[in-house]
Amino acid sequence: TELIRLDWDIKELQKLIVMSATYQQSSKLTPELIQRDPENRLLARGPRTRLSARMLRDQALFVSGLLHEQLKGPSVKPYQPDGLWKEIATTTNYERSTGKDLYRRSLYTYWKRTVAPPNMAIFDAAGREMCTVRTTHTNTPLQALVCMNDVTFLEAARALAERTFSEAEPDFPSRITRAFLLATARLPDAEELNILTKAFEKHQADYKKNLAAAAEVISHGDSKPNPNLNQVDLAALTIVTATILNLDEVITKE
Repeated sequence: TELIRLDWDIKELQKLIVMSATYQQSSKLTPELIQRDPENRLLARGPRTRLSARMLRDQALFVSGLLHEQLKGPSVKPYQPDGLWKEIATTTNYERSTGKDLYRRSLYTYWKRTVAPPNMAIFDAAGREMCTVRTTHTNTPLQALVCMNDVTFLEAARALAERTFSEAEPDFPSRITRAFLLATARLPDAEELNILTKAFEKHQADYKKNLAAAAEVISHGDSKPNPNLNQVDLAALTIVTATILNLDEVITKE
């Protein structure tokens, strides 16, 4: 009835849903809620699901500052393993986009019906070979491997680390706090900050002994690291920001 009232305006209906008090409820369970509405049929609590494939990529790009927010225009072809199209379904070369087109919203990603973008398919993005009424939400180790190793997320982690150099105080706890705030919309507690700071110090010590490994960590993606920053510090902080981007709190809508 609301859709009819809104003259079939889908965008307006979506806005109405996400701005409603029902949708914006906390997803936390209490004994009282379990007793009254165990299956959430009465919408007694908010939704808690992993972000969609498109949201995960867009969020990482946005938090890092890489997202190119241009609207409309032709489809783009972001990062994809070399030779994937030829291996699976066609003789056509995948001509990857360059420049700002690499960082456009996932909505604009070119989609071949028989070969879905792999980093989205791993996160249950629906294929285009048949109608899908509702996408599935799985939780697999392969998804964590994508968040920690895919070039899109590694580049975003490095860009996020660079962002903290200009937006936070020069000490590394402050930079880690800034990255955590950007990704989670809250400040880390003392224990969380202590764990992340110790992780940074460990990686910093390791990379001081292996400069080649530090250079490799910050080399992923077409965007180039800031040459004025210390490579060892940037590499160590990149590992920490990659960890932050992979937190359950960051990849889950609560």
